[in-house]
Amino acid sequence: MNEFEFKRNELLAAKVIKGLASRNMTGYYAPSKEEALRMALELIPLGSSVTMGGGESVHAIGLPDALKQGDYNFIDRDDYEDKRAAMLAAYDADVFLSSANAMTEDGVLINIDGNANRVSAIAQGPKKVVFVVGMNKVCDDVDGAMKRARNVAAPINVQRFGLNTPCAKTGSCADCKSADTICCQFLMTRYSRHEGRIHVILVNDALGF
Repeated sequence: MNEFEFKRNELLAAKVIKGLASRNMTGYYAPSKEEALRMALELIPLGSSVTMGGGESVHAIGLPDALKQGDYNFIDRDDYEDKRAAMLAAYDADVFLSSANAMTEDGVLINIDGNANRVSAIAQGPKKVVFVVGMNKVCDDVDGAMKRARNVAAPINVQRFGLNTPCAKTGSCADCKSADTICCQFLMTRYSRHEGRIHVILVNDALGF
């Protein structure tokens, strides 16, 4: 990333943070992954129960490893034989970690899910939700964000999971009803009724899909 791209992202992040504030959500700007990790840990009190859905961006800043090494109760789905039990534990967690498939310049978050464990936890349950979002995911408006989620994030994720959908073969959404579709539930987070619940760390880097 050159200095001009870096500055552009910095300026855009300020606009996104203002938009989030108007929606009763709190935004932060991190100029690097290292700073994003520091900010995330500041938002998670010691002793907290913490869990997450997928979230390649969360892994990209090293947050799960930091939580496992620290004084936290990190609920790792990979440690559970019963994956449903791990998913249900998320609803009573102190903190839920996530990224977004896309978001708008004025602070609307867009997420698509197959099993709905991630979008349902974002919507209701955990006391606090911390998003880690690369500036590559910021789009002009809801239409652009939805197109990004369906035509960029979804095809990459189905390929990553080895699923058999039209977008895995063509790279773009076919609005399919395939048995393997991961586009089962769509969540648009446009406002938080609960002040202090949703926090979004915008990272000046290309993170996740």
